[in-house]
Amino acid sequence: MNASATASPDAAQPPRTVLVTGAARRLGREIAIAAARAGWRVAVHYQTSRQDAIDTLAACASRSSAGGLFDADLSDEAAARALLPRVVAELGAVDAVVNSAALFDFDDAASFGHACMERHWRVNTAAPVLLAQALADHLAARGAGPASGCVVNLLDQKLFNPNPDFFSYTLSKAALQAATTLLAQALAPTVRVVGVAPGLTLTSHLLSDERFAALHAQSPLGRSSTPEDVAGAVRFALDNRSITGTTLLVDGGQHLMRFERDFSLMQDTSAP
Repeated sequence: MNASATASPDAAQPPRTVLVTGAARRLGREIAIAAARAGWRVAVHYQTSRQDAIDTLAACASRSSAGGLFDADLSDEAAARALLPRVVAELGAVDAVVNSAALFDFDDAASFGHACMERHWRVNTAAPVLLAQALADHLAARGAGPASGCVVNLLDQKLFNPNPDFFSYTLSKAALQAATTLLAQALAPTVRVVGVAPGLTLTSHLLSDERFAALHAQSPLGRSSTPEDVAGAVRFALDNRSITGTTLLVDGGQHLMRFERDFSLMQDTSAP
């Protein structure tokens, strides 16, 4: 029997393609690999971490169709606008965007200034909006149907449990949360827009392993989010065609608690 005659109707369909920003390292990498494991072809965005991006792409390609590498400085408007069309030109189509790239520099109310706020706003707010805009335009040109595209914006549980540390970062993520609602309204019915808000998920140079473990356990469930938890929520948002205009909190309930400082700046009160 001819093999083509027995192939399923879906066999000839091209793989769904997702652009993951900040996919070279940390949480973006975990999201990219999880998407590939679910069958998505992944366009790996990075700014300067090329070798890390190559490693991410290889990990994705071993699990799904080969994607591609795309560098861009998301603080530059022209580069942000050009990113998704570049992916389309190389891979043929894009069906979803995960806005994982973020700037996270410290300031507070006393040190706040236009320059720091603008740096955060460009990367954390403006670039995700421009990429959502580009996806909507691309899908319109394809004549795509309802709920055929999705944008997932990575937010932060601290928006629901605020503290004034990392002032500009927090403002930029609050603006992105508002944009998630507005874009869900503006880009319907073709594009869904969903927020995913992790809790404390990965350690950093600001925390020892012991301190991270102690803070990670400070939640109603006794554990905050893991990279796998967050990536799983992103996959759920990408695949569930009825979700839009809302935020999934993936934090073990940390948003239900009150923290006076950012996790990275909380003092260890258990020491004698």
